[in-house]
Amino acid sequence: MRIWDVPPHQLCRQHLLGEHRELHGLWNILTQGKHGYRRHPETIRWQGRLAALFQRHERIVAEMARRGYNHASPLDPALATGSPVQDRFVDPIERQYELLRAKKCGCRVVAGIDPPARDGDHSRDSI
Repeated sequence: MRIWDVPPHQLCRQHLLGEHRELHGLWNILTQGKHGYRRHPETIRWQGRLAALFQRHERIVAEMARRGYNHASPLDPALATGSPVQDRFVDPIERQYELLRAKKCGCRVVAGIDPPARDGDHSRDSI
């Protein structure tokens, strides 16, 4: 389970869509009292920060839309409580950049730089 703290436009398709899927799982754990991954460090860092997690989801959805994906799984904004700021990290942001660069997966991760969008990064898949 991983929710990255890098701008969504820097993520490759696999990491963007994977994070979206995992974010929904994390949201369900935290809002519905599910037990799977309840003690995972990623889950623990988002406890009390559902407003921040909601905002991350909205940024991911905006990037998905920019790439041409259809989004059909909104979160309930009424559940977006707690801090709107995420300042807890499993790995520091610079380490997250290192991890993504090492994957050689197509993520365009350069700390502090917003690279231009790649052409041909579109799909009409429903997520």
